[in-house]
Amino acid sequence: PQNLIAQSQSGTGKTAAFVLAMLSRVEPGNKYPQCLCLSPTYELALQTGKVIEQMGKFYPELKLAYAVRGNKLERGQKISEQIVIGTPGTVLDWCSKLKFIDPKKIKVFVLDEADVMIATQGHQDQSIRIQRMLPRDCQMLLFSATFEDSVWKFAQKVVPDPNIIKLKREEETLDTIKQYYVLCNNRDEKFQALCNIYGAITIAQAMIFCHTRKTAGWLAAELSKEGHQVALLSGEMMVEQRAAVIERFREGKEKVLVTTNVCARGIDVEQVSVVINFDLPVDKDGNPDNETYLHRIGRTGRFGKRGLAINMVDSKHSMNILNRIQEHFNKKINKLDTDDLDEIEKITN
Repeated sequence: PQNLIAQSQSGTGKTAAFVLAMLSRVEPGNKYPQCLCLSPTYELALQTGKVIEQMGKFYPELKLAYAVRGNKLERGQKISEQIVIGTPGTVLDWCSKLKFIDPKKIKVFVLDEADVMIATQGHQDQSIRIQRMLPRDCQMLLFSATFEDSVWKFAQKVVPDPNIIKLKREEETLDTIKQYYVLCNNRDEKFQALCNIYGAITIAQAMIFCHTRKTAGWLAAELSKEGHQVALLSGEMMVEQRAAVIERFREGKEKVLVTTNVCARGIDVEQVSVVINFDLPVDKDGNPDNETYLHRIGRTGRFGKRGLAINMVDSKHSMNILNRIQEHFNKKINKLDTDDLDEIEKITN
């Protein structure tokens, strides 16, 4: 058994992974808690409990206890259930104040949804205090859908010498992102289409990708003339400047970020609801750059939220690129008529 920090999107099977780990380590003959699972909320504890019951149904001696508020037990009694699942405050009480659980006998300690956990006042300290009562050879497993720095620091406090598994963005699905293309004849028509899209839908925030700095600069200037709050990000800027632009965008000071490829990766702004490829991504030989396409449009639709990606096509060549991207991802990209405002409104609902 090894310690693990794992990150993957909601709905990818994290619960199954740690429930199997707990079930495989339990000795059903021993009537005391051996596995401890912390959940951020009462509802989540119950949901995980259901999974344990389903996956452990051929283990008739296996019993589950819920350490959640309102589950009152007689003082001084010891728990005979082998798996305890609960919220940090109650679990801490059961381990220390009420002594229902002997933490020194715990073999597997699971922290589920760590990102949600540490967002709750007090949960972080409680979890760390529980972890400190466990034996040195206890297996620690921590799961989280996201990994901001705060989650990371917390994870490292709770899980010594971990194996780390992160899902690459490439493996995350595009199923929640609606993809469209718009046919135009030239750059000015692309700009007009962009203004129409912008006029017809209420956008939280948008990222617009251009192939060159020159186009990006031109587009940012044109959008500013139209009265949009625009931020521009491109490769010749200093790292500090870039960070400042991204920070302003994050804080919502600008609603539109116009950028070249430098920026396709790693910018995670939750409010981005639309990604527009003003130019389709191609590599230096002019072939479709599928990975960049994925990284770009992956800026929206984060963690299962709905997102929208719109591709501007202005030539036979770029139509060919788009077709090859569709084939690569095996996902149809539908045509959008930007002169039909009702049509545009429809796609966002």
